[in-house]
Amino acid sequence: MLTRRTWLSKALLLAAGAALPPVIFSAQRDEKQKKDPQERAFREIHPEIVASAFTLRRSMERGGADHGWLRTKHSFSFARYYDPAHMGFRSLRVINEDHISAGGGFPMHPHKDMEIITYVLSGALEHKDSLRNGSIIRPGEVQRMTAGTGIRHSEFNPLRDRDVHLLQIWLQPDRREHKPSYEQRVIKPHTRSEPLRLIASKDGGDGAVHVNQDVNLYACRLQPGQKMEHLVRPGRGVWVQVARGTVKLNGHTLHAGDAASVEMVEGRMSFSAQQASELLLFDLG
Repeated sequence: MLTRRTWLSKALLLAAGAALPPVIFSAQRDEKQKKDPQERAFREIHPEIVASAFTLRRSMERGGADHGWLRTKHSFSFARYYDPAHMGFRSLRVINEDHISAGGGFPMHPHKDMEIITYVLSGALEHKDSLRNGSIIRPGEVQRMTAGTGIRHSEFNPLRDRDVHLLQIWLQPDRREHKPSYEQRVIKPHTRSEPLRLIASKDGGDGAVHVNQDVNLYACRLQPGQKMEHLVRPGRGVWVQVARGTVKLNGHTLHAGDAASVEMVEGRMSFSAQQASELLLFDLG
């Protein structure tokens, strides 16, 4: 029988859940924590999402090209790769995984009406643009460029002895004709107790770069055996892109280059690292 006290407790947990950050837990918990009555009640209200609710995008299914100086994989239709079944996910339009050879790169070229985020996994990438910005992006940093009414930029690998490995992300903005701008930030170091870092968001808070779209983009690093959970809220969609390692997600095993998405459901996404892993998590409105 549902007593008044139990009902009130669950109602308060539901209200509190709306204000919770996305991570429910991010480290191995002891048995006492697992038996905590509030946590048990929270999990009853927010069950784990069933495996069948996820759509998988395997690394080998992606498009791509090998230009010698550039080896690239496209999660969504891009350049000469076109697949009408994979045109994007909500406002997420491009995830390109690029390997650029030493000294190689893209000369000055234009963009318009797109939010462009660069996340370097290894090596370094030199950026120059028509706003007179010039910088080098390295692992542990995030770069955002709002193309807006129009911008030109170049990207080159400044190293002479190794490739640069990166993910370039394009998000469709909330409206056209934004003023072009540039931002680059150092990501707060990941720790075992805090493996998830917000790196891009609408309000640009908590050390994240600002983007003109309803998105919270997180970078996550998990150690072998480490677990983490993310709460999918009503009306949101989540895309997970594994950059390195192997993780289990609600019954699915995802390797480097694999992705999983889910939307129109509410509940918990449960991650468990099978080896040292790095992933990006897009929480999209």
